[in-house]
Amino acid sequence: MAPIKDLIEQNIKDNTVMMFSKSYCPFCKKVKDLFKSINVTFSAMELDLLDNGPTIQDKLKELTGQKTVPNVFIRGKHIGGASDTIKLHTDGKLMELIVPPSENYTYDLIVVGGGSGGLACSKEAANLGRKVAVLDFVKPSPVGTSWGLGGTCVNVGCIPKKLMHQASLLGHDLEDARLYGWDFDTKVEHNWVTMRENVQNHIGSLNWGYRVELRDKKITYKNATGELVDAHKIKTVDKKGKVTEMTAQHIVLATGLRPRYPDIPGAKEYGITSDDLFSLEHSPGKTVVVGASYVALECAGFLSGVNLDVTVLVRSILLRGFDQQMAEKIGDDMINHGVKFKRPAIPTKVELIEEGTPRKLRVHYKSLETGEESSIECNTVMFGIGRDPCTQEIGLENVGVKLNAKNGKVIAGDNEQSSVPNIFAVGDILDGKLELTPVAIHAGRLLAQRLYGGSNELCDYVNVATTVFTPLEYGCIGLSEEDATAQYGEENVEVYHTSYQPLEYTVAKRDMAGCYAKLICNKSDNERVVGFHIVGPNAGEVTQGYAIAIKLGATKKDFDRTVGIHPTVSEVFTTLGTTKRSGFDVAASGC
Repeated sequence: MAPIKDLIEQNIKDNTVMMFSKSYCPFCKKVKDLFKSINVTFSAMELDLLDNGPTIQDKLKELTGQKTVPNVFIRGKHIGGASDTIKLHTDGKLMELIVPPSENYTYDLIVVGGGSGGLACSKEAANLGRKVAVLDFVKPSPVGTSWGLGGTCVNVGCIPKKLMHQASLLGHDLEDARLYGWDFDTKVEHNWVTMRENVQNHIGSLNWGYRVELRDKKITYKNATGELVDAHKIKTVDKKGKVTEMTAQHIVLATGLRPRYPDIPGAKEYGITSDDLFSLEHSPGKTVVVGASYVALECAGFLSGVNLDVTVLVRSILLRGFDQQMAEKIGDDMINHGVKFKRPAIPTKVELIEEGTPRKLRVHYKSLETGEESSIECNTVMFGIGRDPCTQEIGLENVGVKLNAKNGKVIAGDNEQSSVPNIFAVGDILDGKLELTPVAIHAGRLLAQRLYGGSNELCDYVNVATTVFTPLEYGCIGLSEEDATAQYGEENVEVYHTSYQPLEYTVAKRDMAGCYAKLICNKSDNERVVGFHIVGPNAGEVTQGYAIAIKLGATKKDFDRTVGIHPTVSEVFTTLGTTKRSGFDVAASGC
């Protein structure tokens, strides 16, 4: 029996999680599914498929006192069977056995990345009494733009975008004000420098606030890059080149995304991205925006709203991944308000015509329909063609963190755990998850609570509300009409819709063509609302309120039973009666 005992002991020694199993055993399958769900690598020896399987099982009984399978070992320690393993997980103790705490680590948690998700995770861990460090270093953009603590959202994303969106809305409000009786001088001009300075001052206050908050929570903050040396050790390099090493029981990757440039001559030499736009010290002037992402359209929208000449080059569709009917309504509204679209078209070259502030550029582009080549002279070229994860040069290959080969994102389970048990990822670098700031914050907090607070709650990535802040805002929750049809079948999808007229638009004589709302319902599930979509003013505020209803499984009848607030934009969802299937007209006719 010595060789059998040696075989058992060698497998237990060689594998962090070792399971002696039988391929047909339902209890074994439950434990395997549990480990898979928490993204833990395990080794399973299927005793029913081995000639000496019965002998191995007898020896296991002799060694452990357990005669049944699964027979689970973690780090050489006998855990027991299915009920024992599942109970450890339910009690929040299973991961502590797989990744045990150690007094030898410098920190309980090191977070690589000081954006929204990373900061949320670090602060929650500190609140739970853990010793935490945050590493954050912004590699300057190709044109040299850099920024402070807080990540993309605070510095070059949501915050400056929404503030500049507000600037453009105020321009429209000034036009409306005259019809509401306000008299003022006819000359109204926008000053880019004033807007930029005030926006950046606000961002600066947020950067400082984050640093103070980390200090108050006794979180170590290092303005340095981090590279994984092994699963628990990180090498840091600060801006002066000083190298230090830090260790932690757990590591969270929260490095985010950075804008992508097209592979064409002059793109990086003369182009900018959203990383640069919000801190430009002079007006961008006549601008060409390349791309049809929400970043591209939002930037094009507020630039046009502050009276700049804007042209958008679109390869194919607008807002890929969003409901296409709504995306086209946004495009139509932008065209009606002066934004020019070249579609379908791609840039082929950017060249400098003349230096200056702003300089003069020429963008060459090609029509994908005719193949005809043309060019546009402008002052600024902004690329909004997508974003790539910051997962290179941080040592992931040193420790075996698996990435999606197509997009470079971290492959993780529903608990944000990577292929290395003590390394997690939150935010935009997660493969297959939503690239939204509130999602990263929520996931980061819940992760810290699971690691250190005894919680089992996972982040729910389904039915998350979001808004595209184009001049006419677009809010949505759940499935697009295309995805609902693909998932449930056309015969099971009912779409209730309407065009509507915001009361504020009447006196102001605003164009009402673009304001539109629809609910997408699953007929086979009591007309449960699976998609919520609205294009119109304040769509973000409207959408947030309904997000709870959709999360709780609201049906069309629940919407019908809700009494609306009159007169508001939001009330249209309480009175929807016309289906697309009916073919009846839904043109706005008044309140």
